[in-house]
Amino acid sequence: MLAGVSVPYYTRLERGNMSGVSESVLEALARALQLDEAERAHLFDLARAAHPTTATRRRRPTKQLVRPSVQWILDGMSAPVLVRNGRLDILAGNLLGYALYSEMFVTPIRPVNSARFAFLDHRARDFYLDWDRAANEVVAVLRSEAGRDPHDRGLSDLVGELSTQSEEFRTRWAAHNVRFHTTGVKHFHHPVVGDLHLNFERMDLSADTGLTIFAYAAEPGSKSAEALNLLASWAATPDRVETTHATERA
Repeated sequence: MLAGVSVPYYTRLERGNMSGVSESVLEALARALQLDEAERAHLFDLARAAHPTTATRRRRPTKQLVRPSVQWILDGMSAPVLVRNGRLDILAGNLLGYALYSEMFVTPIRPVNSARFAFLDHRARDFYLDWDRAANEVVAVLRSEAGRDPHDRGLSDLVGELSTQSEEFRTRWAAHNVRFHTTGVKHFHHPVVGDLHLNFERMDLSADTGLTIFAYAAEPGSKSAEALNLLASWAATPDRVETTHATERA
């Protein structure tokens, strides 16, 4: 009633039959359901994917490459930075970025994937000070990405793998929560320098669709800033530099 559509029509939409739905109806539904910005975007993504003129076959995963100029920029930054795609694969970074997420790179599987680490690697429970929050964020980000690009076979394969191997993931995936992951605070327990509370910012690479830079910073003068400085010293040791270069080549 609030959206001005009939119950049968709304039921049809709920069942996934969104072909031909107008933007005005979607806007009305978003207002009636009091959707937040991420939920509204997800609704429109689902409708766009269901439109017959945009529906496509599932695409094979393609290897995404980070351009050399982007890597040079990363290397010139003093903050920890990483480049990820929509599936949460870590594709590039600088020395400090790799050092911050060193626990993820213990496994030989490449590319390293944040979701796979969170749900399938026992180290994640210690690495994230609030694992439940981190796990919820990972799933919500993947759910949003699935709405934007439902034909990404790499993403659907990842979701299938995690659903098969992790009940924690299955439960969260079934909740259909979505969210934007653009800025905030992350809480880590690093095995070398201890607890870190770092602000992060996401910056999209406009020339490379689907790739984003995540940069991290600690509040000046805080214990986290001291720990981050210590981590930078550790990352600059010869053995860590060689390990990082080996990671980049992989």
